Amino acid sequence: MIGMFVANAQQKIGGLALYTVRDNMGADAKATLMAVAEAGYKNIEAAGYRDGKFYNMSPKDFHNLLKEVGLTPISTHQGGVTLENADKMIADVKAAGFKYFVIPVPPMGLRDDYKQLATVLSTLGEKCHKAGLKLLYHNHDFEFKKGNEGIVTIDYLLENTDPKYVNFQMDLFWVTKAGEDPVAYFKKYPGRFKMWHVKDMDSEGKFAPVGKGQINFSDILAQKKLSGMEYYMVEQDKTFDITPLEAIKISHKGLIQIGFK
Repeated sequence: MIGMFVANAQQKIGGLALYTVRDNMGADAKATLMAVAEAGYKNIEAAGYRDGKFYNMSPKDFHNLLKEVGLTPISTHQGGVTLENADKMIADVKAAGFKYFVIPVPPMGLRDDYKQLATVLSTLGEKCHKAGLKLLYHNHDFEFKKGNEGIVTIDYLLENTDPKYVNFQMDLFWVTKAGEDPVAYFKKYPGRFKMWHVKDMDSEGKFAPVGKGQINFSDILAQKKLSGMEYYMVEQDKTFDITPLEAIKISHKGLIQIGFK
């Protein structure tokens, strides 16, 4: 019944990174997911895996709850992954119904070791591939800055990983924050950015609801095919003077106005 209700609430498009509503998820996961669906989202990205559970639910129970409220699991951020626990994590991600296993930050303390990071991502990507999952690496701004050896980490990763096993989730806010152009990266590395985090930036360089900031999403969206983008997730790390649940409603309206499908 819940799924039928929210399906008729309004036009359902796009996805939401649940990191945006992380405090709400911690307080009442079911009520929060219902609010996400009622705001018009159809897909979600999780960011709450710990000790074999998603938001304190078994993978199967979490999958069933998403189905009940009318949301589809697409991706999950697995920040604590290591080579030792990867197989268990991958099994849980698979059991919860996700398609994409996302590395949200350099795992295992590898922020400053771009060569080893590429090797680890490749190993994890092969494991995911064998399990029927796809591995993505999510950027912040530091990957776009030259390191001690003059190497730009994101470029090294793109050039030294096999797209069969490793691709990328481009966070449009952080690319912009780094002073780079998302479209330029699509042109240089076509087809490698399978998912986007759609996150806006205000005039002060702070997080903003989609459509309320300075990022030209229309121009970026026009290059969707070149990017390789298959899914996108709204995310807002901090919502400041409005609540996260208010922010996701504003962002959903922004998606429609910009032309996201």
